This record gives sequence, C-alpha cells and structure tokens, in this order.
Amino acid sequence: MDWTTITEVEKRDIFKTVGVEAMEELFAAIPESLRLDSWDMPEGKNESALLREFKALSQRNNAEQVCFMGGGYYDHYIPAAVDALAGRSEFYTAYTPYQPECSQGTLQAIYEYQSLICRLMDMECANASLYDGGTAIFEAAVMAARITKRQRVIVHDSVHPLWKQMLETHAAGSVLKIETGSEPISEETACVIVQNPAFLGTLQDYADLAQQCHELGALLVMAVNPVSLGIVRTPGSMGADITVAEGQSLGLPLGFGGPYLGILATKKKYIRKMPGRIVGAAADDKGRPGYVLTLQAREQHIRREKALSNICSNQALCALRALIHLCLLGKEGLRETAYACHAKTAYLMSKLDFVQVLNDGPVFNEFAVRLPKNAEVVAAALLEKGFLAGIPLHTLGCGKPNDLLVAVTEKRTRDELDSFAAVLQEACHE
Repeated sequence: MDWTTITEVEKRDIFKTVGVEAMEELFAAIPESLRLDSWDMPEGKNESALLREFKALSQRNNAEQVCFMGGGYYDHYIPAAVDALAGRSEFYTAYTPYQPECSQGTLQAIYEYQSLICRLMDMECANASLYDGGTAIFEAAVMAARITKRQRVIVHDSVHPLWKQMLETHAAGSVLKIETGSEPISEETACVIVQNPAFLGTLQDYADLAQQCHELGALLVMAVNPVSLGIVRTPGSMGADITVAEGQSLGLPLGFGGPYLGILATKKKYIRKMPGRIVGAAADDKGRPGYVLTLQAREQHIRREKALSNICSNQALCALRALIHLCLLGKEGLRETAYACHAKTAYLMSKLDFVQVLNDGPVFNEFAVRLPKNAEVVAAALLEKGFLAGIPLHTLGCGKPNDLLVAVTEKRTRDELDSFAAVLQEACHE
C-alpha cells in the first residue's frame, strides 16, 4: 500500500487497528538520533546500476588494517578449502535435519564436529547449535542449575565483560542468581564460571577450584579459547564439568559480529541435561551406519515449554566450517598454530618495554598494557597508520582509560610486529 495515496479515514482505521493515534507512536521506542531523516526513497535502479552503487559503498570500508584486536574474536588464517567445501549447496542451504532419511550429510558433519570438539576439550559429549560464546555461557549456567537443582551462579573475574552482560541479560527474570567472583562457593552454588585464558589474556590452572566446587556439590564451567588448546592444558584435565567457547577462531571470519558459533561440551552423565542438537551414530535394519538427532524429543525444538532451552536456529553451517578447519589443521597443525600465536605474542611483548604490562602470569596470545596516555586516543592515531591497535578496556567498563588489550595471531609477520611496536611508541610519546 502506498501511504501517500490513502485517505485520512483509511489512516485512522489503520491506527485504530494497531492501537495508536498517530504514525509517530509506532517509532516511540527508537531514539530520535537513530531515526531516518527522511522516508523519501530514491528511484529504483536496474541490476547493473545497483551493483555499481553497492561496489562503491563497499569500497568505503577500509579492511586493510593490520589487526591486533581480540577479546574473544581473532584474525586467524582461514584455508581456502573451508569456503569451498562449506559453500557447497547441499551444506549451505540445508535445513534443520529432523528427517534423517534425507539429512545424512548434515547429520554426519554434526556428528564429526561433536567428536572433534570432545577431543579438543577433553570432554565426553558435545552439542551443536549455540549462537556464540556468550550464549553458550548462559546455556551452561542454566544447565548447571538444572543438574544441581540450585540457582546461585558465581561469575569469576576472568570472564569476558560482554559475556557477563549477556549472561545477566539472559538471566533477567529467570530463577538464576548471578553473583561476582568475589563471593564464596557454598552449598547453594550451582556453578562457578571461569575463563582460560582470562579475558585479559593470563593463563590459569583451575584444577584446585574444580575440586573445591565438587566438594560442595557445585559444577565448574570453563570458557576457553579453542586455538589455545593446541598447547594449553585442557579443561577436562582440570576437572571442568561443562566447557564452552566462542568458535569464531575455528574457520569463521570476522564478520561485523557474526554469525559465530557457540561451543558446549560436557561429561556423559550430564548429556540429557544438555541443550541444543545432539547427533548420534545408529544403524538401519540392514546394519548400515547412519546418523540421527538423538536423546531429545522434537518438542525440544518446537515447543518452548517442553524444551531445555530456546535455542532453535540451526548453526550447523558454522559448525561445519569449524569441523573443516580443524580437519585441515590436524593435531600437529593446531599445535603449530597455537605455538605461533604464543611465540609471536612473546616477541611483541618483548618489544613493548616502554609500557606497563598488566598480566601477572603467563599468557597465550593476548595481553593488557597500560599506556602513558589515553588508549582511545592512541588507538585512533594507530588507525590512521593502518593498525587496529587493540581494545581500549575502558570502553568495555573495565580497566582504566589508558589500558589497552592487544592480541596476536599466527598471521602477524615480524615486520608487522616491529612496525606496530614502533608506531605505538611514537603515538604514546607524541
């Protein structure tokens, strides 16, 4: 319907039907600063003209900076085969695999993904379908409350501040009681949530904390950087009960916030309390191997009141990319990637002797520094010179205005590391 051609009477009927008195009421929830200046749309264009305009718009993006940003999302190398295989139509357009007779490819891919995640995390079972790392933390907290029949959730200081906010947002109005890491573990605690490496990059061993949790009947939920597990002790070996991760580092590009992949793995005894899709290996009446969604009724996905969670979107394509990425790397490739990240981080830290490093222990590929001037000002200066310098921690509500979080991946060359150190020193003392 063309709004400019209908009568005032028709407009009043429309407003009455939707329960408002004027058009402006429909947009009352949108801040004025975010509203369009005008609803006048340009004339339509043909396909070639539209493509030219889109190309011109895309060229306004400057994606050539050398990236030292992290905070859970990293600039890792993605082999070309990941795009080539994940882009095949039978995977790229697949729907949720409710019907195994026509979904064997997708089901097998999910099964293989689950198997690799279990090996990576040193856990016994894993799911597929969580949205991202923050969502996985919330699902793990709810799962722990379901297992222990307790409501108190302690979030350790090591956890990503944005993931803490996501947990608090998801938990609002629920029975969960979210508390900070300074609170003691008690017999009312459902779980303690930790992160390794910590948000600021420091590596920790949580084996003693896991034992303390278990002595009081609580669970340990550990968020990890999956690439770090090429060289870092696994959460399973530390005694974690539920392991979560942001899977972006496993073959998913930095795409303006997603789509990403939430990873969740746990012990076999908790599998029936685990949300999301679970694929199991089976056999038909002739003994031929096959795969099927298992241990869940279909109500898990279509009837919210019956479900273990409200996760319903199919993240299998993101999981497939992670599977292909891990298969291409292999055990030795993952170890080499992790070692390269760690070694290059150590090299850069050795070049930054003009700033204060805030980490009080070993790091994997990320560390925090305190600059002699405002971190946002320094980051803006480095952006002009082609570097994404890192994350000013004050913008995330943690640290001081001069604190900067810096990440290094295997993609960074020695020349890039040297250049970054030089321009950072220059920007700090201008």
